[in-house]
Amino acid sequence: MTLLPAAYLPSVEYFAQLLRGGCVIDIGEHFIKRSERNRTRILAVDGPMELTVQVAHANRPRQPMRDVKIDYSKRWQHQHWGALVSAYRGSPYFDYFAEHFEPFYRRHYDFLADYNLQLTETLCHLAGVTMPAVSDRYIEAAPDDCDLRPRNAKSPAFTAEPYIQVFADRLPFEANLSFADLLFAEGPGCISVLKHCLPE
Repeated sequence: MTLLPAAYLPSVEYFAQLLRGGCVIDIGEHFIKRSERNRTRILAVDGPMELTVQVAHANRPRQPMRDVKIDYSKRWQHQHWGALVSAYRGSPYFDYFAEHFEPFYRRHYDFLADYNLQLTETLCHLAGVTMPAVSDRYIEAAPDDCDLRPRNAKSPAFTAEPYIQVFADRLPFEANLSFADLLFAEGPGCISVLKHCLPE
């Protein structure tokens, strides 16, 4: 079994794991600040850019992910959507998928876990990947589990498969960005790229 956090616009590695199967998203784990739980990386015209969902009481110790509330006192939704449009409007599939993304930057969600899970479910639907099971209770990792919940945990099997990114004419390939980067670049071809990221 592969244990995953509920992530904001999850990475290519995250989706490679979902494609492999046997995953569970754990929303009973403790929230970790400055991690993929509320942060993602996209490719902007000047290089990688981090986008962070603002959360309330981020410093509260041992707060379960399922209880973390989103903070709307700053205009992060407007900023994120503007960054996504600016970065990807020139990509082959942005116009095709944009209508599925935009509602997540208009509607308010109370809880980060709900926001992340619904966004991940939408990405899964668009890519043709099965949405994994979700646990609202913390799962103790067994010795043979692949636990990708610790901060910046990396799957030992993951190898980034290059694809043509939106600014390939001026920037080198940037590995393991948000899966949105791959989806906007490759559309239905994203599955082929994901299959090359993990061994059989």
